[in-house]
Amino acid sequence: MSDMNNNNGLRTWIEVDKRAIKHNYKIFRSLIDKKCQLMAVVKSNAYGHSLLDFSKEMEKLGADWLGVDSIVEAESLRQAGIKTKILILGHTLPEKIPSAIKNNISLTVSNFQSLNSLAKIKIKKPAKIHLKIDTGMHRQGFFVPELKKAAQILKKNKNIKVEGMYTHFSSAKNPAFPQETLKQIFQFKQAIKIFKTAGFNPIKHAAATSGAINFPQAHFDLVRIGIGLYGMWPSKETREAFRDKIKLKPVLLWKTVISEIKNLSKDSRIGYDLTETVNKNSRIAILPIGYWHGYPRALSSIGRILIKGKEAKILGRISMDMAVADITDIKNAKIGDEAILIGEKITADNLAYLADTINYEITTRINPLIKRIYI
Repeated sequence: MSDMNNNNGLRTWIEVDKRAIKHNYKIFRSLIDKKCQLMAVVKSNAYGHSLLDFSKEMEKLGADWLGVDSIVEAESLRQAGIKTKILILGHTLPEKIPSAIKNNISLTVSNFQSLNSLAKIKIKKPAKIHLKIDTGMHRQGFFVPELKKAAQILKKNKNIKVEGMYTHFSSAKNPAFPQETLKQIFQFKQAIKIFKTAGFNPIKHAAATSGAINFPQAHFDLVRIGIGLYGMWPSKETREAFRDKIKLKPVLLWKTVISEIKNLSKDSRIGYDLTETVNKNSRIAILPIGYWHGYPRALSSIGRILIKGKEAKILGRISMDMAVADITDIKNAKIGDEAILIGEKITADNLAYLADTINYEITTRINPLIKRIYI
């Protein structure tokens, strides 16, 4: 990775490794059949990696689809010239449906209210939809017994083209306990039968990253890969089961700089509410990042950063825009030096463990205003 110290006058920035993205993409292509399509899930600012930049990489690499959460994300991709097929996985308000049709964006329909309002809307050409089926997650979706009625509505309606049907697994992250996922696969197959009988033959998809790795029988016509493309594992159980077969490369490096250095005498107390006391004469670094930037306040007094290849502990409370680290043992650290917040020895998984959350939350909550530099 290039040394970007003081480059572009940035106090904090994210470097994203294109080679690692390509590596991860190829791994997931190799796990699925040649006929099986791959959707790159780029919702929520591409899990913190920059919606537009990451989507451009996926288009270059040949992803068949992009999965977003909202029409706002989908429209911004189309405005930037992205031509790849897009599926909105979340809810779309009725007034935004004409925009989806105009921009060739496919919609998720997951309940009768949405279906009926779509059937009534005045539109020049049909809306492309993917019907979401609830096979046991109990979030969005039609229950399997409701599908005959849904199929009748769809058959009568010229406003709607059924492009796909899909479900989402609740518990595919632990290969040691496959029972729930196998039940959901069975339910989804029942749903497919109902739609075939009604004369529909849509694209069928069920597996996200963990489903694609742990349940090859759930690949169907398409897999939706999110977290894995960013080089992170969907769960520690999946990582342990497949670490010898699959090598994922994290693509994100989050950096900041040392903005100030201070010497403190033993028993000095630090930060808001003076929650931490140094037990010896210490040297501290002030970093211009805090919870506004997406560095979790939960890492107060327990987080770790990397300066000159050495770990430095976060001291006291993380503030809105500042954090303090102990650099007593990093003798050659100076103002302006880079500090790594995520990357190399300090992974999103490490931070998630310390903050009692998951790697998904760590990266998706990095402030989208921080510059992402693709290298």
